[in-house]
Amino acid sequence: MPVASEIEQINARVQTQAIFVEKIKAEVSKAIVGQDRIVERLLIGLLCDGHVLLEGVPGLAKTLLIKTIATALQAAFHRIQFTPDLLPADLIGTLIYEQHTGKFSVKKGPVFANIILADEINRAPAKVQSALLESMQERQVTIGDQTYPLPHPFLVLATQNPIEQEGTYPLPEAQVDRFMIKTVVSYPTKQEERRILDAVAGQPAPDVRPVATLEEMLEARRTVNAIYMDEKIKNYIVGLVCATRNPKEFGIPADGLIEWGASPRATIYLAQAARAMAFLRHRGHVIPDDVKTIAPDILRHRLMLTYEAEAEEKTTEDVIALLFDHVPVP
Repeated sequence: MPVASEIEQINARVQTQAIFVEKIKAEVSKAIVGQDRIVERLLIGLLCDGHVLLEGVPGLAKTLLIKTIATALQAAFHRIQFTPDLLPADLIGTLIYEQHTGKFSVKKGPVFANIILADEINRAPAKVQSALLESMQERQVTIGDQTYPLPHPFLVLATQNPIEQEGTYPLPEAQVDRFMIKTVVSYPTKQEERRILDAVAGQPAPDVRPVATLEEMLEARRTVNAIYMDEKIKNYIVGLVCATRNPKEFGIPADGLIEWGASPRATIYLAQAARAMAFLRHRGHVIPDDVKTIAPDILRHRLMLTYEAEAEEKTTEDVIALLFDHVPVP
């Protein structure tokens, strides 16, 4: 356990380095009205080196939000529109035969960037998903018989439409689990919608400027990793994840609702995300509320419910609420 002076030093680092987060939020607010929760989740992904999946109906500014954050960060950014006829080479690149030399050269694809926007990711077939999976997990791609490292940092921020299922390919469980966060983008409130109307109607597009650097973000990551987490908080995180596998052990009335629980990756990501949440709140230590705030975004895509749960119209949100009600909070 660190001494009080070390915790004070961490607090001081957090207070100093959290300034760049506020600058990004201010710049994003020029182009995006509301959606503060979604902005936070994207920032947590950036701070934890974790990929983020945004799910929401068309027209909620998911693409604009990701592009705006990339611009504010001065990050190399590529947008890839996923379609059923997309090929792996369209994503990672291919070998080009050069007649004048008689040799093959490598043409790298759009995946070679710091931030990748995978728009409507569930519209691409299995071969493309397989190529993207290597990029997400290994931070590298294989073209021909050679492996090439991707730029550092490298993040996939993906969107998918939950309504249309025609012409879509459900993401493999192995790939879904690689996303640190899955968050649901909701409609704006009535007041926010009026602000959107006033800001957009007949007005030029807002001028989003670079206000932070990737070096600042990488330094902030080191600070996030140093944020203090008490042993009781760690046990609480482990308890939440283990309760998804053995609900009876915790007295949770979820018998027959959960087919498969969360993997150990959920435990790791939940601890990292809780530290990042504390950082965004300008604190150098994690509290239980940090865990409870971010846990639904870490767990919702890692719980597989049974047919009985679907028959009872139970959702993953309902099951997560049961976890919070029965796992003791430190």
